[in-house]
Amino acid sequence: MSQDWLKQSACDLGRGIGAGEIDPVALTETYLDAAEAHEFGNRIYTRMTRERALAEATAAAARAKSGARASLLDGVPISWKDLYDTAGIVTEAGSALLKDRIPDTDAVVLQAASSAGLVCLGKTHMSELAFSGLGLNPVTETSPCVNDHAAVAGGSSSGAATSVAFNIAAAGIGSDTGGSVRIPAGWNDLVGLKTTSGDLSLKGVVPLCAEFDTVGPLCRTVEDAAHLYAAMKGDAPVDLEGSDLRGRHFVVCKSLAIDDLEEPQARAFEQSLTALQKAGAKISEFQSPIIAEALHLAGCLYTSEAYAQWHKVIEANPELMFHEILARFRAGGDYSAVEYVESYKRMKQIQNEFSALTAGYDGILMPTSPLMPPNLAKLEQDGAYFIRANLLALRNTRIGNMMGSCAITLPTGMPSCGLTVMGQPFEERKILRLGAAIAPIL
Repeated sequence: MSQDWLKQSACDLGRGIGAGEIDPVALTETYLDAAEAHEFGNRIYTRMTRERALAEATAAAARAKSGARASLLDGVPISWKDLYDTAGIVTEAGSALLKDRIPDTDAVVLQAASSAGLVCLGKTHMSELAFSGLGLNPVTETSPCVNDHAAVAGGSSSGAATSVAFNIAAAGIGSDTGGSVRIPAGWNDLVGLKTTSGDLSLKGVVPLCAEFDTVGPLCRTVEDAAHLYAAMKGDAPVDLEGSDLRGRHFVVCKSLAIDDLEEPQARAFEQSLTALQKAGAKISEFQSPIIAEALHLAGCLYTSEAYAQWHKVIEANPELMFHEILARFRAGGDYSAVEYVESYKRMKQIQNEFSALTAGYDGILMPTSPLMPPNLAKLEQDGAYFIRANLLALRNTRIGNMMGSCAITLPTGMPSCGLTVMGQPFEERKILRLGAAIAPIL
């Protein structure tokens, strides 16, 4: 019976705890044991936090026994990307530059999740300092894709995704600066929620680009995403009941987002659109040159901000980094302050233009990734392949970051092919309701 727990949704586990059918301590021990015995466990988790997890599970069990559970997810064990500070536990953000870094306090969102009763199983592997959409990390470990063990899992929240996909966490918390929740969620057949910049606290989260960094869950169901989002926000979860697609009006972003799609991604997207229309949704199309302009600006904005954040640490020990990630950071030094400020001002103008252009639609649709998961060995050996794959993997997702939007990626039923629904800024609750209506028909 306990092995069945490993495949259940976080909310189903929570309901089992509430009904007295699941003991949080036994549940946590089952996940810890499964992770420690798993063939890819060391490539997914940087470290397990067994002592903390069992203490939290014991407290959850006591609350359940006394009828004082803190939330539906009280007692449910999840993983945390290794850029969320954990008090007294090493947090290195996938980088040898931060080796043995031990924070004094938990990240604010981890504090909130703990207050809701969630159990911290451990910390998961990621791209170095979160600066890649592929999940390749020759410095630490590279998590494998659940659908192709010779391929990367997507990044930078690679371990967060695979901890769930390989059934060694009930859910994972990642971060998304340019697609780092949505890409690994899409490639590992999960639900991933990209929140709006500024919506969830970044205090205690190792930064990359403060303007774009966001917190988000990777999980098995939209319901799980809704409850994890609420737990980290310290809010009541959105009611997903009664969400309907009839009369909903979506728009397909044809500007770049459907160019150069690999065949499975194109087929999954077309099948998704057909399913939406059959469910009563209306679908239109739009193209706008501001999409390409925004993605062009991203080169300056991302690399400048990332290098400004990390250049002193990097240049003190550059030999500790994977050379492709080092080159991405150093590219930020090639832009002037004038170029950065001009790019930033224009991005804000584009965000307003995009919001006005799409305000009449319920959601914007696009394939989560143009690519299928790339081969791990080839990425390590072929620099040109790495650069092309990384830029293309991030292309669609970065539209959402540049536009300041929230978004959700949903599994389509075709392996490693996700459908993204993008919404207006701070419309997470609406996007979750739409996701709850869409997910069952894909």
